[in-house]
This record gives sequence, C-alpha cells and structure tokens, in this order.
Amino acid sequence: MGKRRDGREAAIQFLFSRDLQGEHKPEDAEVFWTLHSAKASTRAYAESLIKGVIDHQDEIDGHITGLVENFRLERLAAVDRNVLRVASYELLYCLDVPAPVILNEAIDIAKALSAGESGSFVNGVLDKLAKALRKPEPRRPVEAASED
Repeated sequence: MGKRRDGREAAIQFLFSRDLQGEHKPEDAEVFWTLHSAKASTRAYAESLIKGVIDHQDEIDGHITGLVENFRLERLAAVDRNVLRVASYELLYCLDVPAPVILNEAIDIAKALSAGESGSFVNGVLDKLAKALRKPEPRRPVEAASED
C-alpha cells in the first residue's frame, strides 16, 4: 500500500478512537502515534487529513447528514462515519486528488475495516457528494486528422 492509503487508514482509525473517547486531550495524537507506527510521510499525510476533518467537521457532517436518508449521523457505525468524514474532506478540500480515487479508497477501506454492506453504503453516499461537488471535466473534442 502507498503512503496515502496508509495515511487514510491511520486518519480513520484516529478519528474513530476520538469518536469513542468522547473527550479530547491534546496528547491523544501522541498516544495514537506511539501505538500506531508509521513512516514519516504516512504520518504527515494522516495528520493533514485529521486536522482537516477536525477543522471542518461541522461542514463535513452537514454534507453527510444531508445525504444520508433516514439516519442521524450518530446512528451510523463509527467506522463508516469516519470513512465518510475523511473522504468528504478530500472531496471538499483536496482538489488535486481525483474523485474516483477518493471513492475507491474509501470503499476499499470501509470493506476492510467495517462490516457487511459498508462498502455499498459508503459508495452510495460519496457518489452523491462527488456528483454534487465535482462536476466532470468537459471532454475536449478530438481534432480530426488532416487529409493532406
């Protein structure tokens, strides 16, 4: 796996543990990294995702809540909720990462870390968000070959 995939998984694991703990202490990150060994580049990527999700959590949660029918955010499985948060942050703020990459990574991580139909659920929610946020780039017309 690459540093971005490992970073995404680490960010989801950190946010998952943060969700379950309830109260948040400044030393939580250091405790997490003591238990979760990672290369410096992976850790840096994970930390950028974690900071982004935490800084924009209200907005991200608002987007997710608007797309999840018949569920409150708190009722979602904690893993799924945090997979959606990380992927939503990337869709909203990491415009250099193509949407299909974000969706595929999130689906694969949900399948690996969560249960049952999580991959399909995450796919459905993120597909709606991606379509709402990122319009496909217009295709350039192919120039006809000149017949000299």
